[in-house]
Amino acid sequence: MALSSSSPLLRQEDVVREEGEKAGGMNGADTLHHVIIGFSDGVTVPFALTAGLSSLGSSRLVVIGGLADLFSGMISMGLGAYLAAVTERDRSRLESREEEEEEAAIVALDDQLCHLLCRRYLLSSDVARVWIHELGRNPVGWQRFCRDVLTRTDRRDPSSSSRRPCLAGLTMGASYLVGGLIPMLPYFFVARVGHALLLSVVITLLILLAFGYLKDYLAVRSHRAGCWGALQTLVIGILAAGTSYAIVRALDAAGEPLRLRHAIYRCTSTDSNVRK
Repeated sequence: MALSSSSPLLRQEDVVREEGEKAGGMNGADTLHHVIIGFSDGVTVPFALTAGLSSLGSSRLVVIGGLADLFSGMISMGLGAYLAAVTERDRSRLESREEEEEEAAIVALDDQLCHLLCRRYLLSSDVARVWIHELGRNPVGWQRFCRDVLTRTDRRDPSSSSRRPCLAGLTMGASYLVGGLIPMLPYFFVARVGHALLLSVVITLLILLAFGYLKDYLAVRSHRAGCWGALQTLVIGILAAGTSYAIVRALDAAGEPLRLRHAIYRCTSTDSNVRK
């Protein structure tokens, strides 16, 4: 009894091709994941830091502090993504070796066990027997059947995992750098700190709205989800910047009496030395 050309069994290569396309989609999803995390942190953290430092009234201090945070954050985020990808790659390779050993043992299972498994999918005995017979004529298809049905594995292709750690680190670091430069740009071109802060706030809020909308819309394909994501991102950015600004202002105000007493002490010491 032969199977028709439209049988799913005879279209195994199509299924494998679709699985390969899904694996490629997962790679794209990983890249998008790194871009979202790196860019969102890059926009939020330097924006909050520069907003806080701007309360001190020095553009030079804002630029130096912002650049220090930008490059240190870029390195740390990139290394974090790299190490996470290395761990994932090693885990994937270990699972791949274990699953290959399991597949070798699964191939040795008798037809009765496979027949019982086919019955789980509400197939008749005749159809299950034909299916097993046709699969047994193709060792590659038989192994794929055992892997998909018995082990139900969901792993990625380990052959392409060697490039992922470097790509993950570069993507995360570059996204943080690009996102962090946006709120700092006004401080490079505007002399007055207050005006630069206002311009930075406007630009960053617009970027947060657009970024929050796009990341949720691309994930869910819903304008409602995009609007909700934009609102969430905006609130987080405002809270981070406002908290940083308030803390720096409070610390600066708390240090004012100490600076005043230090100045009085210096004046008193200078006057005493002059009299002597």
